[in-house]
Formats: sequence, structure tokens, C-alpha cells
Amino acid sequence: MENINPRKSPKPLAWVPSVYFAMGLPFIAVNLVSTFMFKDLGISDTQIAFWTSVIMLPWTLKFLWSPFLEMYRTKKFFVVVTQLLSGLLFGVVAFSLKFDYFFAISISTMAVIALSGATHDIACDGVYMAELSPEDQAKYIGVQGAFYNIAKLVANGGLVAVAGMLAEHFGAVEGASVQENMPAYKEAWMIIFIIISALLLVLGLYHSRMLPSTQVPNREKRSSAEVLLELWEVIKNFFTKKHIIYYICFIILYRFAEGFIMKIAPLFLRSSREIGGLGLTLTQIGTLNGVFGSAAFVLGSLLAGIYVSRRGLKRTLFTLCCVFNFPFVAYTLLAIFQPENIYLIGAGIITEYFGYGFGFVGLTLFMMQQIAPGKHQMSHYAFASGIMNLGVMLPGMMSGLVSDWLGYEKFFIYVLLATIPSLLITYFIPFTYDDSKKAVEK
Repeated sequence: MENINPRKSPKPLAWVPSVYFAMGLPFIAVNLVSTFMFKDLGISDTQIAFWTSVIMLPWTLKFLWSPFLEMYRTKKFFVVVTQLLSGLLFGVVAFSLKFDYFFAISISTMAVIALSGATHDIACDGVYMAELSPEDQAKYIGVQGAFYNIAKLVANGGLVAVAGMLAEHFGAVEGASVQENMPAYKEAWMIIFIIISALLLVLGLYHSRMLPSTQVPNREKRSSAEVLLELWEVIKNFFTKKHIIYYICFIILYRFAEGFIMKIAPLFLRSSREIGGLGLTLTQIGTLNGVFGSAAFVLGSLLAGIYVSRRGLKRTLFTLCCVFNFPFVAYTLLAIFQPENIYLIGAGIITEYFGYGFGFVGLTLFMMQQIAPGKHQMSHYAFASGIMNLGVMLPGMMSGLVSDWLGYEKFFIYVLLATIPSLLITYFIPFTYDDSKKAVEK
């Protein structure tokens, strides 16, 4: 329902870039940046991988409460409230580092941030679809994706690098024991999470004024039972689609190996050479990830889009899957030879980001073109995305335990073996729709 607002709505460029930056920042901070912080503060790989994977569950299950957001207030209200709430909670994470039991406080606070962030994502996409015409949605989709990834560049690149420089400023010495460096790293990471907190608070205040205000609260009387019945119909229709069991296995297995490596790769880069890591500084990792890695990701995504558009998804999907899994070879070689040359290490990281950008296009398009079409297209795409995240979260929970058990070198060899199921299921996967004609389910 829309309200005719006499005040002119802000132009999309006044809010689309900033709101999608605000969408990406909490996800990257909780999912990736926190792993570096916990590593520097002496938390084991097993605990880091398990708990930072578990708290990602709200982003997997967000489709379950998305219908209820339609019943109360407006989508803009939820966007602003969740940004402000996440900002305050990141401040709690920062100040939890003053306590000896900081891990329990920070990880539980991040679990609430994940719930807030997942709710923000639902409402944010809702504002985008409600406030923009189909033509404008297509026009600004590139801006949306770009600023989501700029959040990754800022957080996993710039802020990680700044954390390294701050730690050195406060007296951290590479090679010293965790206990010796602990005070310096606590000070550095406290500042980083205060910065994240401040960014989200400022963005929340900005969007309270700059997000379009044409929506009014939904006054349609719908009970929770009616919403649950509607949700059940969406889920039931999803599981009656043609080839759906095969497709669910495909969604889970396509990123299965990535799920193991996602948490361990940054820990491997940071760990000392004595225990099989590469011993990079935070500044080096931030620069390699944020500058060169991000550029490789964008290049891979663009080239994959051109490749698929020219040949079609059915003819390119297996190639995309191969490229997606190729970076695990690079990490295996890095673990075996432990090169000291920063350019060789950088080449491995660039390979990882390029392969991810190139190969992820295949999974995204498959969910859009082969799984989502039908009566509940948007909901079914969200459902498929949730299953995809679950497929990454579950191996991520186990990855630290497996890594600690096998050691980095054998762990990455194990990850190579874990790519085999994804390659096999992709090679033989049936297509429901001719992707050249983009048929629509009836």
C-alpha cells in the first residue's frame, strides 16, 4: 500500500548506494572481520570457525519471518531501526574487549546483530522493490551490487589493514606471543568496531531522512495464522517443483568446499609459519583482500556475465563450477610450499577472488532461471538463497575442528577432495527450462 506524499521523494542515488553499503557492512564484519580479531586475541580456529558460522543462521532463515514484516509499520521503519540497533550493538562488541570473557559477550552480541542484519536485508530489498519502477530497478541494480561490495572492500580490506597499523602503534610485535600482544590488539580492534558502530549509526540517521517515505503502515487485517498459512503454501509449492531434490543437492554441494575454506583461509594467512600458516600481517592481508582481491572479484563477475550471455547457462555451468573450485588448488600449493614472496601469495588470493566472482554467477543465475520461476518467484529465490547459505554454514561450523585435526596442508588437500561432489552434480544436472528462451513455469 502506498500513500500519496506531497513531498518529492529523494532521488535513488541519494539512498540506493548508502542503504546497500549499510546492508553489506554488518554481514562482512560479523562473517569475516571478526575472524581476524578473534585470531589476534588467542581464540582457537575451532571456536572461531564454529561460532562465527553458527551466528550466520539468521541470514539463512530470514525468509521465515519476512511475511510478518508486512504486518507492522513500514519497510523504511525496519531499515532505520535495524541500522541503529546494529550500530549500538557493534559498540557493545567494541567495549566487550575490555573484559576477560570478551569472547562470550562479543559472539552473543554478534548473534543479535545477525538477526538485526537479516531483518534489515528483507526490509531494504522491500524498499528497493516498492519505491522503484521496474525500469529503475534494472537501472540501479549495478549500483546496488557495487556498493554492497564496497562495504566488503572497506571492512575486509581497509579496516583490517588499519587494525594492523593501530596494533603496531599500540606496541604489537609480529612474532611475539598472543599474551604479549593482547593489550595492543584489544585497543586496535576496539577502535575498529567503534568505527563500524559509528558508520551504522550515521547511516541510520541519514536514512531516517533520505529513504523514500511514500509507504504507510499496512492496515489490512491479517492474522498470524493467515501469514503462516501463506508461508506454508510458498514452501509446499517450492518442494513440488520439477527436479527439486536434485536442485537442493546442487545448491548445497556447489559451495560445499567453499564452506570449509571460507573461515580457514584468512586464519591460514594470519597464522605463524611454525604451525603451517603464512604469517602475514593484518596490513598485508587487508591490502591484498581489499584492493587486489576486490578488483579480481569484479573482473571475474563481469567476464562471467559476458561468457554466460554469449553461450547460455546450460553450456557454461560446468565451466563456471570448475573455475569456482580452482582457487582451492592455489591454497593447497600455498600450504605445501609456504612461499615468503608476497607476490606469489597475492597471486593465490587474486585467484581465489577471481574464481569466486566468476563461478558464483553460475549458481545465482541457476537459482533465478531454473528454481525461482513460477507463482512465488521472489519467495522461492529467497528460499533457495537460504538453502545455499545453509550449505556454506554447515561445513563452516566443522572447518575449524577439521583444520586443527589435520593441519593446514592436509586440510586444503581434503578441501580439494570436497570439490568432487560439486563437479559431478553440476556436470549431470538437468535443466527444467530452456535458458535461451527463458520459459516461465505455468
